[in-house]
Amino acid sequence: MKHPGDIAWRTVERLLEFHEIKGTCLGYGAASISGSAFGQELTSRLLQVGKEIVDLGIRDPDLFPAMALFEAKIGADRISDMATNVIREALGAFNRRILRSIGLRGEAFDIGEVTGEFIRNPFQKGRIPIILVPQDILRKLPIAKDWDDVADATSKNQALRNRVNRHIGHIWAAKTRRDKERLRTQALASREALQTLLDAIHSVPTIPYDVDGDPDGLIIWARIGEKFAENFPLNLQVFRLIRNVDELYGLVQQIVEQFKQLVEHNGLNKELYGEDKAPRHESTAQRLFFAVAYSYCRANNVDVSPEVDSGNGQVDFKFSKGFHARVLVEVKLSSNPKLAHGYQTQLEVYKRSETTMKALYIVIDVGGMAKKDTQIIKIRNEASRLGNPLSEVIFVDGRLKKPASKR
Repeated sequence: MKHPGDIAWRTVERLLEFHEIKGTCLGYGAASISGSAFGQELTSRLLQVGKEIVDLGIRDPDLFPAMALFEAKIGADRISDMATNVIREALGAFNRRILRSIGLRGEAFDIGEVTGEFIRNPFQKGRIPIILVPQDILRKLPIAKDWDDVADATSKNQALRNRVNRHIGHIWAAKTRRDKERLRTQALASREALQTLLDAIHSVPTIPYDVDGDPDGLIIWARIGEKFAENFPLNLQVFRLIRNVDELYGLVQQIVEQFKQLVEHNGLNKELYGEDKAPRHESTAQRLFFAVAYSYCRANNVDVSPEVDSGNGQVDFKFSKGFHARVLVEVKLSSNPKLAHGYQTQLEVYKRSETTMKALYIVIDVGGMAKKDTQIIKIRNEASRLGNPLSEVIFVDGRLKKPASKR
């Protein structure tokens, strides 16, 4: 494989077309089983970077998870899709064996180019399989999603740290996007530099995710949200006859205010953090909101759909009553670097594409807010002065607090 477009290049390009395979439910979707398949543009960039790495003499398959450091659009969802495509034959054999061992008969489904026997997912529209995955291969992805992760991985190994200092030393000072782009160039400058990076990634403990303990709240979120909704009921009878978007918006506002109350005063904020007291992934907050909102909506015959594709990207949640009453909600953490950008642009695009007149932007403070709240308020005030519509923003204090006796 020497040049883009030659026979070998096109063959490899076809092998790198990792299509989305629904059914494993891997990744970080708030309440969706959809992944993030590789498009033509991303596949081409992946192939180009991969060739640079191979030309350096690297044959380590871990270079693919390491792509998250080089390509912003490669994260947990796409790496999961990549892995699923590679091991789909093994997954087919595993599911067939498990179903036979418990006396269940599955249906024939095509996953990629492999036909396997799986149970049909009763909670999804259309014909979607449930693909069982062995627990011992589940782990956090990507292995290193940021240069800070690489730095952390080498902190306990002085010899490796010395190599990092020698070959990709600027990693310790990387803060801005431009710094990280320079580090990408530095890491790909030589075989020794790239091998040092891969060795740093290898130093991350390769232990499977603790499914029973569930430290990141990836499994138990539905039960937690339902429990809080049950323990703290919300009377929405005044909204039992929703006739327009304003009345639906009133109901959603009540649910959001109740969610705010649960986080700030009733202990739901504890579920936003892991055992190390570090904030969990943003999707944890989105899942908890969905679980709480769904419990309240179910009692009031209102539909809430997670991760709706508006044609311009995905919005976290859409509440609807019939065809003409729709309200969109985004849930973000204060640690999100694109917080102000999301408020200013995303929701307005979503509202136009969904012909929705109402939307809310929920910001949960888990630290790292800096001046993002001030930026959002400034954007809101300027839009109001000009008479332009902008979504309502709700700030929720999700920070951990000391017990009353120690304050």
